[in-house]
Amino acid sequence: MPHASMLRQITDFANRANPYPIYEELRRTPVLHEEDGPYVISSYYDIEALLHDPRISSDAANVTAAGGDELSGPEATGLPPSFIRLDPPEHDRLRRIANSSFGPPHRPRRIDDMRGDMRETVSGLIDGFGDARQIDLVDQFAYPFPVTMICRLLGVPREDEPSFRAWVDPIVAGLDPDTRTSADSERTAQEARLQLGLCLNGLVEQRAREPRDDMLSDLVDSRGPEGAMTTMEVLSTAVLLLIAGHETTVNLITNGMLTLLRHPEVLQRLRDEPGLSVRIVEELLRYEPPVQLLPQRTCIADIEVRGVTIPKGSPIWLVLAAGNRDPERFKDPERFDPDRQDIQHLGFGSGIHSCFGAPLARLEAQTALSELARRLENPRLVEDPPPYRQNAVLRGPRNLNVAFDGLR
Repeated sequence: MPHASMLRQITDFANRANPYPIYEELRRTPVLHEEDGPYVISSYYDIEALLHDPRISSDAANVTAAGGDELSGPEATGLPPSFIRLDPPEHDRLRRIANSSFGPPHRPRRIDDMRGDMRETVSGLIDGFGDARQIDLVDQFAYPFPVTMICRLLGVPREDEPSFRAWVDPIVAGLDPDTRTSADSERTAQEARLQLGLCLNGLVEQRAREPRDDMLSDLVDSRGPEGAMTTMEVLSTAVLLLIAGHETTVNLITNGMLTLLRHPEVLQRLRDEPGLSVRIVEELLRYEPPVQLLPQRTCIADIEVRGVTIPKGSPIWLVLAAGNRDPERFKDPERFDPDRQDIQHLGFGSGIHSCFGAPLARLEAQTALSELARRLENPRLVEDPPPYRQNAVLRGPRNLNVAFDGLR
Protein backbone atom coordinates (compact mmCIF):
# COMPACT_ATOMS: atom_id res chain seq x y z
CA MET A 1 0.00 0.00 0.00
CA PRO A 2 1.80 3.18 -1.08
CA HIS A 3 2.13 5.83 1.62
CA ALA A 4 1.23 8.57 -0.83
CA SER A 5 -2.38 7.42 -0.74
CA MET A 6 -2.77 6.77 3.00
CA LEU A 7 -4.45 10.08 3.79
CA ARG A 8 -6.95 9.63 0.98
CA GLN A 9 -7.69 6.12 2.19
CA ILE A 10 -8.53 7.37 5.69
CA THR A 11 -11.11 9.79 4.29
CA ASP A 12 -12.30 7.56 1.41
CA PHE A 13 -15.94 6.62 2.00
CA ALA A 14 -15.29 3.19 0.47
CA ASN A 15 -13.34 2.33 3.66
CA ARG A 16 -15.87 3.68 6.16
CA ALA A 17 -17.39 0.30 7.07
CA ASN A 18 -14.01 -1.07 8.15
CA PRO A 19 -11.16 1.46 8.44
CA TYR A 20 -9.16 -0.70 10.84
CA PRO A 21 -6.89 -2.44 8.29
CA ILE A 22 -5.90 1.07 7.08
CA TYR A 23 -5.16 2.14 10.66
CA GLU A 24 -3.00 -0.96 11.09
CA GLU A 25 -1.05 0.00 7.97
CA LEU A 26 -0.88 3.60 9.21
CA ARG A 27 0.78 2.60 12.51
CA ARG A 28 3.77 1.27 10.56
CA THR A 29 4.59 4.94 9.87
CA PRO A 30 3.81 6.45 13.30
CA VAL A 31 4.39 10.00 11.99
CA LEU A 32 2.99 10.13 8.46
CA HIS A 33 3.48 13.29 6.42
CA GLU A 34 2.39 13.48 2.83
CA GLU A 35 3.12 16.42 0.58
CA ASP A 36 1.42 19.62 1.86
CA GLY A 37 -0.78 17.51 4.14
CA PRO A 38 -1.11 17.28 7.91
CA TYR A 39 1.17 15.21 10.14
CA VAL A 40 -0.82 12.07 10.99
CA ILE A 41 -0.12 10.41 14.36
CA SER A 42 -1.45 6.88 14.91
CA SER A 43 0.27 5.20 17.87
CA TYR A 44 -1.33 5.20 21.32
CA TYR A 45 1.55 6.61 23.36
CA ASP A 46 2.33 9.39 20.87
CA ILE A 47 -1.33 10.47 20.68
CA GLU A 48 -1.67 10.46 24.47
CA ALA A 49 1.52 12.51 24.90
CA LEU A 50 0.42 15.08 22.29
CA LEU A 51 -3.05 15.42 23.86
CA HIS A 52 -1.25 16.56 27.03
CA ASP A 53 1.33 18.75 25.23
CA PRO A 54 0.74 22.54 25.57
CA ARG A 55 2.58 23.06 22.25
CA ILE A 56 -0.46 21.57 20.46
CA SER A 57 -3.19 24.15 19.88
CA SER A 58 -6.93 23.56 19.44
CA ASP A 59 -7.60 27.23 18.72
CA ALA A 60 -9.62 27.60 15.52
CA ALA A 61 -7.57 30.67 14.59
CA ASN A 62 -4.35 28.62 14.56
CA VAL A 63 -5.98 25.86 12.51
CA THR A 64 -7.10 28.44 9.95
CA ALA A 65 -3.66 30.06 9.92
CA ALA A 66 -2.14 26.65 9.22
CA GLY A 67 -4.34 26.21 6.19
CA GLY A 68 -7.21 24.26 7.75
CA ASP A 69 -8.15 20.78 6.59
CA GLU A 70 -10.89 18.97 4.74
CA LEU A 71 -12.50 17.56 7.87
CA SER A 72 -14.83 19.63 9.96
CA GLY A 73 -15.48 19.49 13.68
CA PRO A 74 -18.90 19.43 15.33
CA GLU A 75 -19.41 23.18 15.09
CA ALA A 76 -20.12 25.87 12.54
CA THR A 77 -22.73 28.13 14.01
CA GLY A 78 -21.77 31.77 13.48
CA LEU A 79 -21.22 31.97 17.26
CA PRO A 80 -17.84 32.56 18.93
CA PRO A 81 -15.83 29.31 19.20
CA SER A 82 -16.81 27.09 22.11
CA PHE A 83 -14.17 25.95 24.57
CA ILE A 84 -13.27 22.82 22.55
CA ARG A 85 -11.82 25.16 19.91
CA LEU A 86 -9.86 27.34 22.35
CA ASP A 87 -6.57 27.09 24.27
CA PRO A 88 -5.82 28.06 27.89
CA PRO A 89 -6.44 30.36 29.63
CA GLU A 90 -9.73 31.10 27.80
CA HIS A 91 -10.51 27.38 27.38
CA ASP A 92 -10.00 26.77 31.12
CA ARG A 93 -12.24 29.67 32.16
CA LEU A 94 -15.18 28.60 29.99
CA ARG A 95 -14.84 24.89 30.70
CA ARG A 96 -14.65 25.51 34.47
CA ILE A 97 -17.86 27.55 34.39
CA ALA A 98 -19.64 24.97 32.21
CA ASN A 99 -18.43 22.10 34.37
CA SER A 100 -19.72 23.69 37.56
CA SER A 101 -23.28 23.26 36.25
CA PHE A 102 -22.68 19.76 34.86
CA GLY A 103 -21.18 17.76 37.70
CA PRO A 104 -18.97 17.71 40.81
CA PRO A 105 -18.34 19.57 43.00
CA HIS A 106 -21.24 22.02 42.46
CA ARG A 107 -23.77 19.64 40.90
CA PRO A 108 -22.50 16.19 41.96
CA ARG A 109 -25.79 14.38 41.29
CA ARG A 110 -27.00 16.12 38.15
CA ILE A 111 -26.15 13.28 35.72
CA ASP A 112 -26.84 10.46 38.18
CA ASP A 113 -30.28 11.90 38.93
CA MET A 114 -31.16 11.49 35.23
CA ARG A 115 -31.10 7.66 35.48
CA GLY A 116 -34.86 7.36 36.04
CA ASP A 117 -35.65 9.76 33.19
CA MET A 118 -33.26 7.84 30.91
CA ARG A 119 -34.86 4.48 31.70
CA GLU A 120 -38.33 5.92 31.14
CA THR A 121 -37.32 7.48 27.80
CA VAL A 122 -35.63 4.25 26.63
CA SER A 123 -38.66 2.16 27.66
CA GLY A 124 -41.00 4.52 25.82
CA LEU A 125 -38.92 4.35 22.63
CA ILE A 126 -38.77 0.53 22.75
CA ASP A 127 -42.52 0.33 23.46
CA GLY A 128 -42.94 2.55 20.40
CA PHE A 129 -41.60 -0.26 18.19
CA GLY A 130 -45.07 -1.77 18.72
CA ASP A 131 -45.83 -4.85 16.67
CA ALA A 132 -43.08 -4.13 14.15
CA ARG A 133 -40.63 -6.95 13.67
CA GLN A 134 -37.96 -4.75 12.11
CA ILE A 135 -36.74 -1.28 13.04
CA ASP A 136 -34.09 1.22 12.03
CA LEU A 137 -32.26 1.55 15.33
CA VAL A 138 -30.76 4.92 14.34
CA ASP A 139 -33.95 6.80 13.43
CA GLN A 140 -36.26 5.09 15.92
CA PHE A 141 -33.98 4.86 18.95
CA ALA A 142 -30.30 5.91 18.91
CA TYR A 143 -31.06 9.38 17.49
CA PRO A 144 -34.14 10.47 19.51
CA PHE A 145 -32.85 9.20 22.88
CA PRO A 146 -29.75 11.42 23.37
CA VAL A 147 -31.47 14.46 21.80
CA THR A 148 -34.30 14.09 24.32
CA MET A 149 -31.84 13.78 27.22
CA ILE A 150 -29.65 16.76 26.24
CA CYS A 151 -32.81 18.89 25.82
CA ARG A 152 -33.96 17.87 29.32
CA LEU A 153 -30.51 18.59 30.77
CA LEU A 154 -30.37 22.07 29.25
CA GLY A 155 -34.00 22.79 30.07
CA VAL A 156 -35.48 22.92 26.57
CA PRO A 157 -39.28 22.65 26.94
CA ARG A 158 -40.66 19.27 25.86
CA GLU A 159 -42.89 20.89 23.25
CA ASP A 160 -39.74 22.36 21.61
CA GLU A 161 -37.87 19.02 21.43
CA PRO A 162 -39.23 18.08 17.94
CA SER A 163 -38.10 21.49 16.60
CA PHE A 164 -34.64 20.98 18.08
CA ARG A 165 -34.36 17.60 16.38
CA ALA A 166 -35.40 19.18 13.07
CA TRP A 167 -32.69 21.85 13.43
CA VAL A 168 -29.90 19.60 14.71
CA ASP A 169 -30.26 17.15 11.80
CA PRO A 170 -29.26 19.51 8.93
CA ILE A 171 -26.52 21.09 11.07
CA VAL A 172 -24.99 17.66 11.71
CA ALA A 173 -25.46 16.69 8.03
CA GLY A 174 -23.47 19.82 7.15
CA LEU A 175 -20.48 18.42 9.06
CA ASP A 176 -19.99 15.64 6.49
CA PRO A 177 -17.16 16.62 4.13
CA ASP A 178 -19.12 15.29 1.14
CA THR A 179 -22.30 17.28 1.84
CA ARG A 180 -20.63 20.56 2.85
CA THR A 181 -19.97 21.31 -0.81
CA SER A 182 -23.68 21.34 -1.66
CA ALA A 183 -25.10 24.88 -1.74
CA ASP A 184 -28.58 23.59 -0.83
CA SER A 185 -27.36 21.65 2.21
CA GLU A 186 -25.27 24.63 3.35
CA ARG A 187 -28.31 26.95 3.05
CA THR A 188 -30.45 24.47 4.99
CA ALA A 189 -27.79 24.12 7.68
CA GLN A 190 -27.37 27.92 7.87
CA GLU A 191 -31.13 28.38 8.33
CA ALA A 192 -31.21 25.64 10.99
CA ARG A 193 -28.31 27.29 12.85
CA LEU A 194 -30.14 30.61 12.78
CA GLN A 195 -33.39 29.09 14.10
CA LEU A 196 -31.54 27.12 16.78
CA GLY A 197 -29.66 30.24 17.88
CA LEU A 198 -32.86 32.32 18.04
CA CYS A 199 -34.68 29.69 20.05
CA LEU A 200 -31.80 29.24 22.49
CA ASN A 201 -31.43 33.01 22.80
CA GLY A 202 -35.12 33.22 23.75
CA LEU A 203 -34.61 30.54 26.40
CA VAL A 204 -31.47 32.31 27.73
CA GLU A 205 -33.40 35.58 28.09
CA GLN A 206 -36.22 33.71 29.83
CA ARG A 207 -33.80 32.02 32.28
CA ALA A 208 -32.20 35.38 33.09
CA ARG A 209 -35.65 36.55 34.26
CA GLU A 210 -36.88 33.26 35.78
CA PRO A 211 -34.11 30.78 36.64
CA ARG A 212 -35.05 27.08 36.84
CA ASP A 213 -33.29 23.93 37.95
CA ASP A 214 -31.60 23.26 34.62
CA MET A 215 -28.19 23.66 33.05
CA LEU A 216 -29.13 26.67 30.91
CA SER A 217 -30.14 28.59 34.06
CA ASP A 218 -26.82 27.67 35.69
CA LEU A 219 -24.86 28.85 32.64
CA VAL A 220 -26.79 32.16 32.56
CA ASP A 221 -26.27 32.64 36.30
CA SER A 222 -22.64 31.45 36.35
CA ARG A 223 -20.57 33.37 38.88
CA GLY A 224 -17.06 31.95 39.05
CA PRO A 225 -13.91 33.69 40.27
CA GLU A 226 -13.28 34.74 36.64
CA GLY A 227 -16.76 36.25 36.24
CA ALA A 228 -19.78 35.09 34.26
CA MET A 229 -20.14 33.84 30.69
CA THR A 230 -21.37 36.40 28.19
CA THR A 231 -24.69 35.66 26.46
CA MET A 232 -22.80 34.65 23.30
CA GLU A 233 -20.60 32.28 25.33
CA VAL A 234 -23.68 30.72 26.94
CA LEU A 235 -25.22 30.20 23.48
CA SER A 236 -21.98 28.77 22.10
CA THR A 237 -21.69 26.30 25.03
CA ALA A 238 -25.35 25.27 24.68
CA VAL A 239 -24.96 24.62 20.94
CA LEU A 240 -21.78 22.61 21.60
CA LEU A 241 -23.61 20.42 24.13
CA LEU A 242 -26.58 19.95 21.83
CA ILE A 243 -24.69 19.04 18.68
CA ALA A 244 -21.37 17.52 19.75
CA GLY A 245 -22.84 15.65 22.71
CA HIS A 246 -25.74 14.19 20.83
CA GLU A 247 -24.03 13.15 17.61
CA THR A 248 -21.26 11.18 19.31
CA THR A 249 -23.73 9.34 21.56
CA VAL A 250 -25.86 8.30 18.58
CA ASN A 251 -22.76 6.65 17.11
CA LEU A 252 -21.75 5.09 20.45
CA ILE A 253 -25.16 3.43 20.85
CA THR A 254 -25.41 2.37 17.20
CA ASN A 255 -21.84 1.05 16.97
CA GLY A 256 -22.49 -0.65 20.30
CA MET A 257 -25.57 -2.52 19.15
CA LEU A 258 -23.89 -3.43 15.85
CA THR A 259 -20.90 -4.87 17.77
CA LEU A 260 -23.16 -6.81 20.18
CA LEU A 261 -25.16 -8.29 17.28
CA ARG A 262 -21.85 -9.41 15.77
CA HIS A 263 -20.92 -10.96 19.16
CA PRO A 264 -24.15 -12.73 20.21
CA GLU A 265 -22.45 -14.44 23.17
CA VAL A 266 -21.70 -11.02 24.71
CA LEU A 267 -25.26 -9.85 23.96
CA GLN A 268 -26.61 -12.89 25.84
CA ARG A 269 -24.33 -12.15 28.78
CA LEU A 270 -25.59 -8.57 28.89
CA ARG A 271 -29.20 -9.84 28.88
CA ASP A 272 -28.42 -12.06 31.88
CA GLU A 273 -26.21 -9.52 33.64
CA PRO A 274 -27.23 -5.86 32.99
CA GLY A 275 -24.35 -4.59 35.14
CA LEU A 276 -21.96 -5.81 32.43
CA SER A 277 -23.02 -2.72 30.43
CA VAL A 278 -20.40 -0.62 32.26
CA ARG A 279 -17.50 -2.78 31.02
CA ILE A 280 -19.08 -3.26 27.58
CA VAL A 281 -19.33 0.51 27.01
CA GLU A 282 -15.69 1.07 28.02
CA GLU A 283 -14.51 -1.65 25.64
CA LEU A 284 -16.74 -0.19 22.88
CA LEU A 285 -15.09 3.21 23.37
CA ARG A 286 -11.78 1.49 22.66
CA TYR A 287 -12.92 -0.92 19.95
CA GLU A 288 -15.36 1.28 17.95
CA PRO A 289 -14.90 4.89 19.15
CA PRO A 290 -17.56 7.33 17.90
CA VAL A 291 -14.86 9.98 17.28
CA GLN A 292 -12.24 8.33 15.06
CA LEU A 293 -9.75 11.17 14.73
CA LEU A 294 -9.08 14.73 15.87
CA PRO A 295 -8.10 16.81 12.85
CA GLN A 296 -8.24 20.31 14.37
CA ARG A 297 -4.84 20.54 16.04
CA THR A 298 -1.86 22.76 15.19
CA CYS A 299 1.74 22.92 16.45
CA ILE A 300 2.55 26.29 18.00
CA ALA A 301 6.25 25.29 18.35
CA ASP A 302 8.53 22.72 16.73
CA ILE A 303 7.80 19.28 18.22
CA GLU A 304 9.80 16.10 17.81
CA VAL A 305 7.87 12.82 17.62
CA ARG A 306 9.79 9.56 17.06
CA GLY A 307 12.75 11.43 15.62
CA VAL A 308 10.57 13.45 13.21
CA THR A 309 10.49 17.22 13.72
CA ILE A 310 6.99 18.61 13.17
CA PRO A 311 7.51 22.30 12.36
CA LYS A 312 5.66 25.11 14.13
CA GLY A 313 2.38 25.95 12.36
CA SER A 314 1.86 22.43 10.99
CA PRO A 315 -1.62 20.86 11.17
CA ILE A 316 -1.77 17.53 13.02
CA TRP A 317 -4.32 14.72 12.89
CA LEU A 318 -4.50 12.44 15.93
CA VAL A 319 -6.09 9.14 14.86
CA LEU A 320 -7.66 8.01 18.15
CA ALA A 321 -9.18 4.85 16.63
CA ALA A 322 -5.73 3.70 15.44
CA GLY A 323 -4.23 4.33 18.88
CA ASN A 324 -7.07 2.37 20.50
CA ARG A 325 -6.01 -0.74 18.59
CA ASP A 326 -2.27 -0.28 19.00
CA PRO A 327 -0.69 -3.65 19.95
CA GLU A 328 2.09 -1.74 21.75
CA ARG A 329 -0.57 -0.68 24.25
CA PHE A 330 -3.34 -3.33 24.18
CA LYS A 331 -3.01 -7.11 24.13
CA ASP A 332 -4.92 -8.70 21.23
CA PRO A 333 -6.35 -5.27 20.26
CA GLU A 334 -8.53 -6.49 17.35
CA ARG A 335 -10.63 -8.60 19.74
CA PHE A 336 -13.79 -7.19 21.34
CA ASP A 337 -13.40 -8.22 24.98
CA PRO A 338 -15.53 -6.64 27.74
CA ASP A 339 -13.50 -8.63 30.31
CA ARG A 340 -10.35 -6.73 29.33
CA GLN A 341 -8.74 -5.62 32.60
CA ASP A 342 -6.98 -2.53 31.27
CA ILE A 343 -9.10 -0.31 29.02
CA GLN A 344 -7.40 3.08 29.29
CA HIS A 345 -8.82 4.01 25.88
CA LEU A 346 -8.70 7.25 23.89
CA GLY A 347 -12.43 7.11 23.10
CA PHE A 348 -13.04 10.37 24.97
CA GLY A 349 -9.65 11.87 24.12
CA SER A 350 -7.34 12.82 27.00
CA GLY A 351 -5.83 15.90 28.59
CA ILE A 352 -7.54 19.28 28.97
CA HIS A 353 -9.89 18.59 26.03
CA SER A 354 -11.05 15.15 27.20
CA CYS A 355 -14.75 14.79 26.41
CA PHE A 356 -16.79 17.16 28.55
CA GLY A 357 -19.96 15.07 28.15
CA ALA A 358 -18.35 11.69 28.96
CA PRO A 359 -20.38 11.02 32.17
CA LEU A 360 -23.64 11.61 30.30
CA ALA A 361 -22.62 9.59 27.21
CA ARG A 362 -21.49 6.64 29.34
CA LEU A 363 -24.76 6.48 31.27
CA GLU A 364 -26.88 6.88 28.12
CA ALA A 365 -25.04 4.07 26.32
CA GLN A 366 -25.16 1.75 29.35
CA THR A 367 -28.92 2.33 29.77
CA ALA A 368 -29.68 1.99 26.06
CA LEU A 369 -27.69 -1.19 25.41
CA SER A 370 -28.78 -3.05 28.55
CA GLU A 371 -32.48 -2.34 27.84
CA LEU A 372 -32.22 -3.27 24.15
CA ALA A 373 -30.53 -6.53 25.17
CA ARG A 374 -33.21 -7.25 27.77
CA ARG A 375 -36.27 -6.46 25.68
CA LEU A 376 -35.57 -7.47 22.06
CA GLU A 377 -36.38 -11.15 21.39
CA ASN A 378 -33.79 -12.78 19.12
CA PRO A 379 -32.45 -9.55 17.55
CA ARG A 380 -30.38 -9.88 14.36
CA LEU A 381 -28.82 -7.69 11.68
CA VAL A 382 -30.72 -7.28 8.42
CA GLU A 383 -27.57 -6.20 6.55
CA ASP A 384 -23.94 -6.33 7.50
CA PRO A 385 -22.13 -4.05 7.04
CA PRO A 386 -24.89 -1.42 7.31
CA PRO A 387 -24.79 1.83 5.29
CA TYR A 388 -22.49 4.39 6.92
CA ARG A 389 -22.56 8.18 7.25
CA GLN A 390 -20.10 10.05 5.05
CA ASN A 391 -18.23 11.60 7.96
CA ALA A 392 -14.76 10.14 8.62
CA VAL A 393 -14.42 11.94 11.99
CA LEU A 394 -17.78 11.05 13.57
CA ARG A 395 -18.00 7.53 12.17
CA GLY A 396 -21.19 5.51 12.54
CA PRO A 397 -23.95 3.75 10.60
CA ARG A 398 -26.53 5.96 8.90
CA ASN A 399 -29.10 3.20 9.37
CA LEU A 400 -29.01 0.01 11.40
CA ASN A 401 -31.90 -2.26 10.44
CA VAL A 402 -32.53 -4.83 13.15
CA ALA A 403 -35.06 -7.67 12.91
CA PHE A 404 -36.45 -9.36 16.05
CA ASP A 405 -39.23 -11.77 17.04
CA GLY A 406 -41.00 -9.56 19.58
CA LEU A 407 -40.58 -7.46 22.71
CA ARG A 408 -40.15 -8.80 26.21
